[in-house]
Amino acid sequence: MDVNKLKAEVIAFSKEIGIDKIGFTTADPFTELKGRLIRQQELGYQSGFEEPDIEKRVTPSMLLEEPLSIISIALAYPVKMKQRVEGRKGGRRGFFSRASWGLDYHHILKDRLKKLEEFILEKVPEARFKSMVDTGELSDRAVAERAGIGWSGKNCAIITPEFGSYVYLGEMITNIPFEPDTPMEDQCGTCTACLDACPTGALVQGGQINAQSCIAYLTQTKGFIPEEFREKIGNRVYGCDSCQTSCPVNKGKDFHFHEEMEADPEIAKPLLRPILKLSNREFKNKFGHVAGSWRGKKPIQRNAMIALAHFKDETAIPELIEALENEASPVMKGTAAWALGKIGGVQAIDALKKAKELETHPDVQKEIENSLSRYTS
Repeated sequence: MDVNKLKAEVIAFSKEIGIDKIGFTTADPFTELKGRLIRQQELGYQSGFEEPDIEKRVTPSMLLEEPLSIISIALAYPVKMKQRVEGRKGGRRGFFSRASWGLDYHHILKDRLKKLEEFILEKVPEARFKSMVDTGELSDRAVAERAGIGWSGKNCAIITPEFGSYVYLGEMITNIPFEPDTPMEDQCGTCTACLDACPTGALVQGGQINAQSCIAYLTQTKGFIPEEFREKIGNRVYGCDSCQTSCPVNKGKDFHFHEEMEADPEIAKPLLRPILKLSNREFKNKFGHVAGSWRGKKPIQRNAMIALAHFKDETAIPELIEALENEASPVMKGTAAWALGKIGGVQAIDALKKAKELETHPDVQKEIENSLSRYTS
């Protein structure tokens, strides 16, 4: 087998199937990453969504027997909507981060990786693979960095010279000994734009993030969002782009290579009030195909309540009162109480006073009392 020829053929084929960048690296352990992951764990900075076994995250040989290399792929996603919709009084809109526009990127990248596997198998029938996207054991970013896709930016994203950090990443461990590519040197320099722009200070320092205070993480949780972060969420119903939109390298970057990544503006920037009334089936029909739906309906509805409070949208008071009175979830009831307190007005305050007399859950009681205290102190 001529591995160099095969590598050239794989690169050429990757372009044919819509892979925007491809890189190759060894299957050696990620020893430097291991130390960083242990430190993150010690500091309590992890999100809890990661693979819990650090050894698996840094040791490819635990995932595929006798691996010899890893192929990293990147697909660029769009930054601007082709069609725009604007919010207005009585019709306020939320915002899904750009990584949740169009079809769920996990499906898109898995499709590309599967096609790569099939192509290689035609050439090398004895080839073996282990492919993954985002939810796999390996760190997509660590693989991409070592494979020369881009450098690891201070915003904790891979930054490519061509597409900035607006790329989805995936990788494939294989038993084929591809020649590794050269990693890129860090090009962030002294720039701290992303650290300065982070709404919650979650970027502790360049390349280190406290996921527990990151808005992208908080919008995906299922519990109460700590009050100190609620107002900083603004109208985001899923994810956060601040550390990317502030990056000078990303300025002017906007690529529309993949039709399935294009945003439907009514989904990427949805009306907020209708979200509160969606049934599970309606939610799945409307949002089920996007990455931001993976945690289900309730987190998106909770975030929509916070967004309505951000706008002080008085027209949403009836829906919020209905949630306060009828929701089974304490998180939803409590968030509705907080939102009513932020919006204010006679109708909202009367509903909070009524709920105070009837509510038994301590967390909801606390939210009601805190909201009422704004008007009685």
